[in-house]
Amino acid sequence: MQQTRRTAVSDPTAFGKVAVLMGGWSAEREVSLKSGAAVLAALRASNVDAHGIDADRAVLQTLAAGRFDRAFVILHGRGGEDGVIQGALETLGLPYTGSGVMASALGMDKLRTKQLWLGMGLPTPAYRIVESAAELTAAAGELGLPLAVKPSREGSSIGISRVDRAEQLKEAWTRAAACDSPVLVEPWIQGREYTGAVLQGQALPLIRLETPRAFYDYEAKYHADDTRYLCPCGLPEAREAELQELVRQAYAAVGGYGWGRVDLLVDSEDRPWLLEVNTVPGMTDHSLVPMAARATGLNFGELVWRILETSLARAD
Repeated sequence: MQQTRRTAVSDPTAFGKVAVLMGGWSAEREVSLKSGAAVLAALRASNVDAHGIDADRAVLQTLAAGRFDRAFVILHGRGGEDGVIQGALETLGLPYTGSGVMASALGMDKLRTKQLWLGMGLPTPAYRIVESAAELTAAAGELGLPLAVKPSREGSSIGISRVDRAEQLKEAWTRAAACDSPVLVEPWIQGREYTGAVLQGQALPLIRLETPRAFYDYEAKYHADDTRYLCPCGLPEAREAELQELVRQAYAAVGGYGWGRVDLLVDSEDRPWLLEVNTVPGMTDHSLVPMAARATGLNFGELVWRILETSLARAD
């Protein structure tokens, strides 16, 4: 991740005509539409000439015909967060927010992200890639229970299962394999869950996540009212600074740019374990980056403005 030099803008006309790309065709379409609607409303409230675009398969023709000056990418999941739309925008010569092609592709792929982290000596749980229910059973014998079983190329906890007993393995395999993605297996780390946002090279305050559910799943993220978000996160200042630095390093490993989020766990021995990178995090009323931004004094409209500014200062 390059340290993004902020190109501060005070005049909304400097952005020109902005396409807010949302929706798409991934499993996270519903969340993206909510994020996109919130971003679009914030930009219009700031007098930006912003237009919502549901990024279907004809999105390139729509963008070319609309004569847009830049794009605010708020597409989650495959087709929008994995380098596909970023490459298309590069071809059109249209500036856009967030990470470029390489970082987007790596961040969307949990396996490649873990391999990079391990290569850099960053802490992430051991893993196996399994291609059948039988291989999953063998992995459970090797890694032990409980296990996390997840598709390696999905977000929002889609397709993830916690396996505590051997009889749950088949169902977990079926659920993850249905996502048309390699199935990743890793030990379930027992501990406290945190998330760390990055904005223009700066790590924002950590958020601690607490849920009465088995884990911080799709329901806990987007629908439940009993999920707790603690910011300040309750860590001593020095320890939080250490974890913020780890977040910066983890985001840098994939070449992340502009803004993003890294999820991690801290186990009972106070050891941190990196889980995944989000290069286009959610921007709904349940989302985490806006919460972290508020802790620094940035309201939602200011955060959206700052993210849009990154499309003016791309350096990757």
